[in-house]
Amino acid sequence: MKQNQRVPCLNIEIAEHFCSDCDIRSNVNSEIRDTYARSNFYYLSILCCLKRKTISSYLRYSFHILLIICLITSAFGCGPGRSFGFSHRRNLNYRPKPLVQKEHVPNIPEQTLGASGVSEGAIKRDSPNFKKLIWVESDYIVFKDEEGTGADRFMSRRCKDKLDILAISVINQWPTTRLRVIESWDEDGEYLHGKNSLHYEGRAVDITTDDRDTSKYGMLARLAVEAGFDWVYYENRDYIHCSVKSDSFHTPHDSGCFTKDSIVLTSNGSTKAMSDLIIGDRVLSVNDHGEPIFSEIILFMDRNLEQTEQFIQLTTEKGAVLTVTPAHLVMIWNPEKMLASYVFADQITRKDQVFVHDFTKALRPERVIKLETVTRKGVVAPLTRAGTIVVNSVAASCYAIVNSQKLAHWSLAPMRLWSSILSYMHPSNQSKETVKEEKRKKRLAVEEYQSGVHWYAKALYTIKDYVLPITWRH
Repeated sequence: MKQNQRVPCLNIEIAEHFCSDCDIRSNVNSEIRDTYARSNFYYLSILCCLKRKTISSYLRYSFHILLIICLITSAFGCGPGRSFGFSHRRNLNYRPKPLVQKEHVPNIPEQTLGASGVSEGAIKRDSPNFKKLIWVESDYIVFKDEEGTGADRFMSRRCKDKLDILAISVINQWPTTRLRVIESWDEDGEYLHGKNSLHYEGRAVDITTDDRDTSKYGMLARLAVEAGFDWVYYENRDYIHCSVKSDSFHTPHDSGCFTKDSIVLTSNGSTKAMSDLIIGDRVLSVNDHGEPIFSEIILFMDRNLEQTEQFIQLTTEKGAVLTVTPAHLVMIWNPEKMLASYVFADQITRKDQVFVHDFTKALRPERVIKLETVTRKGVVAPLTRAGTIVVNSVAASCYAIVNSQKLAHWSLAPMRLWSSILSYMHPSNQSKETVKEEKRKKRLAVEEYQSGVHWYAKALYTIKDYVLPITWRH
């Protein structure tokens, strides 16, 4: 017999027996079909059939599926900022796509917290903040300066930094072309740009190329996005409008999700501050059907009571206040589509509706009437088994950074499984004294052994930039 010759499954004990998996007769004289001989030997049993699914093969399949889930998904408590661990590797086949007229990036209003943020007030030449504006001098930038006062050369430090990056990108894209600024800081008293325009704070620029070739403006807008401007608008055929966040804006890094003094409702009817929560507490959450339930805390994605961080604070029409980090997912209601979804906190606008747990013990939509940024000390990010949590009566996710609640929840499946295994290992019929002692140990364990982002969240975050498209991330 030659190696790799096709032969039937062979069971030397039972002649004329069919393999139940490949339907091949076990007699050597039967018709040759789908199995192979290895070296010069027949298969000695139908258990050797290649189509036979043994216990070991199931284990291998399960392991491979779990590995794939862990590698291609990620979710994080409000973990590290945009760069951590390894740098993001740019796709060598990437080709920037020009913007079209009336398109703006991101696709939200300019003065929302997810874009350039709200106006902080106009800056005049005699204002104390005028000293904070930077005079720009560059061989790669042409300034129109139609006022003749040099006003177009003044801008915030963040705006200058992004403009310098864009100027180099323009030279690289079109070697004989330079960036042209037609409007930057404006000191006119008539508010021609609109009273709350960011031009009056030096946080906005209107740009073209110095050859005024309008066919380049779509690509110029894309280059501005890649240079790091917080809001880019291909306003019309005459120019591109770009703006940035305030210099006082603090980019979140290693940030927790909620303030330490945020309040949650526990299963025994009492309330607790975030800083007092321990693993095993059952707190008010939301199930897949949008119904309030109590869910167990299985770990803390992030916990640092001494860290000072910047938060988004939203207030509803009936007074509910939620304070979370910008990249945190919050549950909102779309009345037109009659659909609930999760969005990043800094993309919520005043017209949006969030879910509030009211006195009827139900979750009802309430309109957001106020949005602001605040700085607080202490960050806590508990993870419940349900993946959701109701904080200060407002429904929110336990996840951040990734813009999919389902994807984030799946990526934490190994930790939920591990928590279930641990719960089965401990008997439930313990005395009150034993339960009290267990809670004390859990509190000490959280306080002593965790200060910062949980190791599992860090591991997931490390691979995030390699496996998730940029459109899926904050």
